[in-house]
Parts: sequence; C-alpha cells; structure tokens
Amino acid sequence: MIDIYESKFRKADLNLLVVFAALMREGSVTQAAAALHLSQGAVSAALGRLRRLFDDELFTRTRTGIAPTRRAVELARRIEPALGLIQAAVTGRGHFDPATARRVFTLGMSDDLEAALLPRLLAATADLPDIRIAVRQANRNTVADMLDRGEIDLGIAAAPAHGPDHRTREMFASGYSCLFNPRLLPLPTPLNLDDYLAHPHLLVSYDGRRGIVDDLLETRGLTRRVIASTTHFAGAALQLTTLPVLATLPTHAATVYADALDLTAAEPPLTMPQYTVSAIWHSTVSDDPAHTWLLHLVGEAERPASPGSQK
Repeated sequence: MIDIYESKFRKADLNLLVVFAALMREGSVTQAAAALHLSQGAVSAALGRLRRLFDDELFTRTRTGIAPTRRAVELARRIEPALGLIQAAVTGRGHFDPATARRVFTLGMSDDLEAALLPRLLAATADLPDIRIAVRQANRNTVADMLDRGEIDLGIAAAPAHGPDHRTREMFASGYSCLFNPRLLPLPTPLNLDDYLAHPHLLVSYDGRRGIVDDLLETRGLTRRVIASTTHFAGAALQLTTLPVLATLPTHAATVYADALDLTAAEPPLTMPQYTVSAIWHSTVSDDPAHTWLLHLVGEAERPASPGSQK
C-alpha cells in the first residue's frame, strides 16, 4: 500500500494531467481542446492551473503552436505512463490497443540502425492510422541522458551506457562489412588485404580522423588511404554509387545499402569485433502497456546481421 499525503494530493486535480497529456501530444491549445471536447478557454484555464501547480511555464508559444519546456518534458515521462496505468485500473483494461490509440513513439538511434529497423517499423505500423514513429539521432553515449530528459521513449544502440534507472534488452548481434560498387571497383570476393589497401576509402567517424579500421591496421604496421570522411553511414553509402572507393560499415546497415543501391557487401579482410545491439528504456515505463507494445514492435523488426558477400 502506497503512502499518499492526502492534504497535498487532493489539491491536484487529476483531470489537469489529462489536459497536460493532450497539450504534449497535440502541440496546440486549439487542437488539444478539440481532442478533449472542451472549449479553448477551458483548456487555457487548465494550463494556467497546471503552471501554478508545477511552478513552471510548461509550454511556450511558437509560430506553429506551443512547445514544451524542459520541465514539461521531464513531467511527461512520468505522467503519461501513470495515466495509462490509471486508465487500465479504472476501465479494467490492462492493455494498449494500437488500432485506436493516438500516440507518437520517439526512438533514439544512429542512422545505421535506422536504415536497418525503420523500414520494418513503418511497414508494421502502416495500418495503424494514429500511430507515428519519430526517430532522433543518438548513440550509446547519449541514449541514457535522452531517456532521462524524456526526449525519447526507447533507445537502440550497441552496448548502450546506462545507469540503475534504466533497463535493457539484447536485440541482435552484428559486426562489420566492406561496401563498394562492383561496376566502378570490380574486386573479387572474398576481399584480400592487398586489394583492400590498394584502393581509397571513405571513413565514417565523429571526429573525421580515424576509425576502428585504422586502429586495427596500426597494430599490424599498416595504413589505408582515406580520401574523405562523414559522420553518417548513409552519406558514405550514397557516395559509393559514383566513386570507386571502399567503405567499412556495420553489417546490419551495409546489407540494407547493398540491396537499395546495388552495391556489394563483403566481409573485410581483417578480424573485426562483433557486438550486440540492445534496446534501452527508463524503468518508470516498464509497466506501461504502450511501452510493452513498442518493445514488442521493435523486437519484431530486428534485422539480424548476416556477414559475407552480398550484392
């Protein structure tokens, strides 16, 4: 039995939290009012009470509607799952119905994982008119903070850094593949090290200077010729359609780009590490039926790595 401080709790009208959730979802006082079947004046009055309750502006005006403050984003991460649990308790429904729900799910992941997972996620939600998937750029070092700030509902990363308030679930194993255009660079596969080093490379790197391939080559007293770098895997893959160069990318993305751009994905002539991609979320949403559904959706969209030549 939880200990509720009645004298403080009764001052908070729970209907205000419903208005808060609608404002977060709609990004507009007018649209929130329509969704709640209330007048715009009633919603504006409720917003004033919310601001006094939380001692924060909560929403600021923009050219297109309203934008949440950082405090509002933090509150939403706790309030929305709580409202879901209250609704389930009141209605006796302990599940989330994606066919009737109106919800935006925000995922945090890097563009290589987006390439592998987003097409399947979109295919799986194509018949759900009021479910929307949004993706924000993230990596293993940023997903936990983004979850804490309420910026994303679920993070997906390779071995994500996390704390005691986070939960993780392993999704699939992956590694690295070498990608090139066989019409511009007609190399035999499997690739040998001489061919790999004889041709120029595109580097994908946050600092633009070196990557894991350079570290591995250095241990053997070898170097490669890098002609350009980018911070995006998709950007590197696109350049291969017109340039006779090599790029070494995560296998789960390389196979997607190979299929889409008619490129060849081959195993690199170096022993490269394998790693596990995991989902990560905040512990406060673990009992939320909507989160459970989202986690299942992402699990169904998993794209296992498949090293080896592919064209």
